[in-house]
Amino acid sequence: MNGLFALGSNGSGQLGIGHKEDVSVPKQVEFVGEAPEDEITQIAAGGNHTIILTEAGGAFWAGDPSSGACGIVENAEDIDGTKFRELVLLSSEYPGSVTHIACTWDSSVLVVRDETSNATKVYACGVADIGAPNMSSGPFPSKTPNLLSDFPPAGTEVRGLAAGFRHVVVVLDNGDVYGWGNGRKDQLGKLDGSADSKGVIHRPQKISGLPFKVAKAVCCQYTTCLIGEPGDGRVLVLGADKWGLRSSAPAEIPNWNIISASWGGVYVLQRNGRLVAWGRDDHGQLPPPGLPELEGIAAGSEHVLAFTKEGDVLSWGWGEHGNCGPQTEKYGDVKGRWNVLASLKHLPEGSQITAIGAGCATSWINVTMDGLFL
Repeated sequence: MNGLFALGSNGSGQLGIGHKEDVSVPKQVEFVGEAPEDEITQIAAGGNHTIILTEAGGAFWAGDPSSGACGIVENAEDIDGTKFRELVLLSSEYPGSVTHIACTWDSSVLVVRDETSNATKVYACGVADIGAPNMSSGPFPSKTPNLLSDFPPAGTEVRGLAAGFRHVVVVLDNGDVYGWGNGRKDQLGKLDGSADSKGVIHRPQKISGLPFKVAKAVCCQYTTCLIGEPGDGRVLVLGADKWGLRSSAPAEIPNWNIISASWGGVYVLQRNGRLVAWGRDDHGQLPPPGLPELEGIAAGSEHVLAFTKEGDVLSWGWGEHGNCGPQTEKYGDVKGRWNVLASLKHLPEGSQITAIGAGCATSWINVTMDGLFL
């Protein structure tokens, strides 16, 4: 057992496992052509597509490419997207190594290193009017990846990238935050004249008036959560207050390690292995009682994966597509408890679980063994 494994919703082949059936146990992903030799480090998922990133900066996609969210794809309407393929941003040249990835429902954003190895080139691809900036003229979105002009500002580089249902947020190395996409719920700060009549911002706009330098941003469906450096830990939530996302947020969470967000909840793993969370809980999305000490977390649309210090991958929340494993209650819930999706106890000696991910009812586990990767 060595490689990237996936389970959950798969109606468009977004798991990359060679077919379009949902699965409730981890299945190894497949690649068209040679699989990457280096380790998978990030997984980003839209509604019907997935982007994965390797340690060396390679990006690969699976699922439905028809929106343009998977980069340049010849004959996208006819292609079989059930296996991962290399993502192409430029047809004529290599754009550089990718450092960050994020997906809205039907667009993707990738940050690429420039000639000086700084993360300054931001490409957006997909449906332009609801998430991906589009500088082309005409009423129809471009299916070609778009290199954003004059962004980030000179002298800065991208430190973090996050996306919600239809909005994108970028954190720069100076602590400033920019965003674009759907801002109707103030998830991109208070709107001014830069938004169109539908509340959509089509170019990166600075979120002004922030009371601290931001270290990380995460996005819920219509909400953005910003947090300061771990020594500071101040928290600011922008956007809709549904599920108490703003009103229930703590003022600060110092000594945090990892922050993640579902469509309706925010999850902050502290350095002591304890998980702080608030938001939606009707399907058991918030942490169940008695969780062991954790090393990692990843929140999907309505479920969570967690990696324990004992080497288990746990999942809980809404698992109607098998994304929380086969054992669920009514409506596919895993509520007030967790399932174990994978465990080092059952893997060959020398195995390591190096990454977990969660998307739109999809779950991801990367396993390496004795220094071997995919």
